[in-house]
Amino acid sequence: MTELLQNPVSMSKVCNELAGIIDSGRNIEESQIGQLPYLQAVIKESFRLHPPAPFLLPRQAETATKVTGYTIPKDARVLINIWGMGRDANIWSEPEKFVPERFLAKTVDFNGGDFGLIPFGAGRRICPGMPLAIRMVHLVLGSLLNHFKWKLPADVERNGVDMAEKFGVTLIKAVPLCAIATQI
Repeated sequence: MTELLQNPVSMSKVCNELAGIIDSGRNIEESQIGQLPYLQAVIKESFRLHPPAPFLLPRQAETATKVTGYTIPKDARVLINIWGMGRDANIWSEPEKFVPERFLAKTVDFNGGDFGLIPFGAGRRICPGMPLAIRMVHLVLGSLLNHFKWKLPADVERNGVDMAEKFGVTLIKAVPLCAIATQI
């Protein structure tokens, strides 16, 4: 929601998509998520920039191996920094910008098939709550955008939104978002 409030063009695109498919003020159904490609792109871009957890569960090397020129010794614990992967200029053009359109041209899923976007992990250690989380995030964000018109308070608009994040087991905003909702 924070990224959308700071990017009015993206906000209007997703709201227009919702109004065209669902009709403003109506409830979004789970079966309609597949008909909302821009909403899906917004969620993917949000997970790229702000993954639920900054690191995946630790992995342990079974044998000594080399990865991109680095030697990982046997039994070493390895942490995968997905927060850093989402901001890697070698993978993403303009990695610090919120650009949902980057996900419209290519098929990227959360299931670990595309290592550029793995907010829930991959393989045997993928988050077991991922299917529920993905459904709920789409339904909640879609419902919030379809039922309310959103804007930032005047002082936040003037001073800008503090985008600092608090790193821990999960990743949260250091300063909670303050926004004004007006029912449609």
